[in-house]
Amino acid sequence: MNDKVRVRFAPSPTGPLHIGGVRTALYNYLFARQNGGTMILRIEDTDQTRFVPGAEQYIIEALTWLGIEFDEGVHVGGPYGPYRQSDRKSMYRQYAEQLLRDGYAYYAFDRPEALESKRKEYEAQKKTFQYDCTSRGSMENSLTLPADEVQRRLDAGEPYVVRFKFPENLDITVHDLIRGDVTMSSNLLDDKVLFKSDGMPTYHLANIVDDHTMAVSHVIRGEEWLPSAPLHVMLYKAFGWESTMPQFAHLPLLLKPEGNGKLSKRDGDRLGFPVFPLDWHDPKTGELSSGYREQGYLPEAVVNILALLGWNPGTEQEILSMDELIKLFSIEHISKSGAKFNVEKAKWFNHEYMQKLSDEAVAEMFQPQLKAHGIEAEHDYVVKVCGMMKERITFPSELWDTCCYFFKAPDSYDPAAIKKRWKPGMTTHMAKVIEILNTVPFEYDAIHKALLDDYIVGNQLNMGQIMNSFRLAVVGKTVGPDMLTLVMTIGRDETISRVQRAIDTIGEMKDVQ
Repeated sequence: MNDKVRVRFAPSPTGPLHIGGVRTALYNYLFARQNGGTMILRIEDTDQTRFVPGAEQYIIEALTWLGIEFDEGVHVGGPYGPYRQSDRKSMYRQYAEQLLRDGYAYYAFDRPEALESKRKEYEAQKKTFQYDCTSRGSMENSLTLPADEVQRRLDAGEPYVVRFKFPENLDITVHDLIRGDVTMSSNLLDDKVLFKSDGMPTYHLANIVDDHTMAVSHVIRGEEWLPSAPLHVMLYKAFGWESTMPQFAHLPLLLKPEGNGKLSKRDGDRLGFPVFPLDWHDPKTGELSSGYREQGYLPEAVVNILALLGWNPGTEQEILSMDELIKLFSIEHISKSGAKFNVEKAKWFNHEYMQKLSDEAVAEMFQPQLKAHGIEAEHDYVVKVCGMMKERITFPSELWDTCCYFFKAPDSYDPAAIKKRWKPGMTTHMAKVIEILNTVPFEYDAIHKALLDDYIVGNQLNMGQIMNSFRLAVVGKTVGPDMLTLVMTIGRDETISRVQRAIDTIGEMKDVQ
C-alpha cells in the first residue's frame, strides 16, 4: 500500500456506540496506521429523526479512551471538511440532480398510503412488494408521468423522493477484500431512495458522495452493508467515478456468546457484560447502560479483545499491544464467518492486562477505595500491597475485598472456616503463635523455623489446621497470600493484636457450636 490510503469510520449519532462499531473503527485504524494512511471520523447524521443528543460526543470520548486516534474529523478538522453530513447538506442536491439528468435516477411522488396499498395488494398474492424494475412502471413517478405533469408537481411543492433506477437483467459484481467477488442480479434489487424533498440525502447518496469527495481509498465496514454494496458500486459508475472507487471489505458480525444471531444489548443485560465502551445514559428514557470503562476494563484489554474477534495474527500469540496489532494486522486474516463473544475470555484479557500495570498504577486505582473506607495509609505501603495482590484480581473494583485485611483487622470471622479449622485446643496453639512472635527475631526465616519447623512439625501437629486457623485469626477467612509474608507486611504488633482478638472472640470450639 502507499501513502494514499485513506479510511473512514462513519457512525450515526443515534445512541451509544456498540462494540461491533468499535471493532470496525479499530480495524480501520490498524489498517490506516500500518499503511501510513489517514484515519477520518465522519458523522453520518442525515436521518435527523433518529438523532440523539450527546451521541456524537459519546462516540468521540469512547474512541479517545480506547486510543483510536483520528487525523481528520468532526473534532480535529482537516482539509476535506466539514465532517458532519448535516453540515454538508447543500452539496448533495447537485449530485442527485446529476443522476436525474443522466437517467440514473427518477422522481417518485407515491404517497405513503399508496405504497401501503400496494404492499397489501402484493401480500394478498403471497408476494413481497419491492419498488423495483418490475413494479415502478405502475407507480407515480417521472418514468410513468408526462414531463409537464412532473414539472407541475415539483413547482407545486409536492413531496417526492429521488430513487435510483436499476437497469434490468444486469449482474452486478462487488469485489470484497474478505469475501472475494459477490455478484447480484439487478432484478432482485429495489430502487433505493437517494434524496428526499426536505433537501436531505439518504445514507446511500451521502455516503458515496462523501467517500468520493474525501478521497477514501478503502471502505471497511460491517457485513450488514453488503446487500447495499451493489447500489454503491452502481452509483460510482453512474457518477463516472469508477476508476477511483474505494476497495470494499465487509467485516463479519459479532455474535451472541451462544453463536446464534448478532450480539445485542439484551444479551449483555442477560449475561451481565457490557456491549458499549462507556456507560450510556439514555436522554429519552433515563435508562443507564453499562460500559467497559466503568466496569473496570482497561482500554488496552478491550482493544485486544475486539481485535481478535474476527481476525487472527496467524500465530498463537494472544496478548497484543496496539503497536503489535498495527504491525501484524492484515485484511487477509479477517474471517468470513461471525465471531462469538466470549465473556470469560474478555475477563481473562483484563486480568492479563492488570498484571502488566505497574504496582504504582494499581495503587493509584486503589486509593479512592481506601478513602471511601476511611483508610489513610502510607503510599509505599499501598504500592507494596498492590504488588503482592494484583495477580489475584481481574478488575480494580476487586482491590478492596482482596486487600482489605492489609489495612484493617477483621471485624468478623467466616463461620464455615471456624467450624472446619478452629478445633478444640486451638486457643492454646494460637497463644503459642503469639509467644513465638514475641520472642523470635521478626524475620521471615526465623519465624518459619520457630513456628512451622520447630513447633508444628516438631510436635507432629496438623500443619493445615494450625496455619489456616492462624490465617482465620489475622484475615477473618481462609484466603490470602503466603501467611508469613502477610505477617511480615502488616507487622508484629498488628499480627499479635489480631490473634489475641480471635482467641478472645472465638474462644474454645465448645463455645461456638
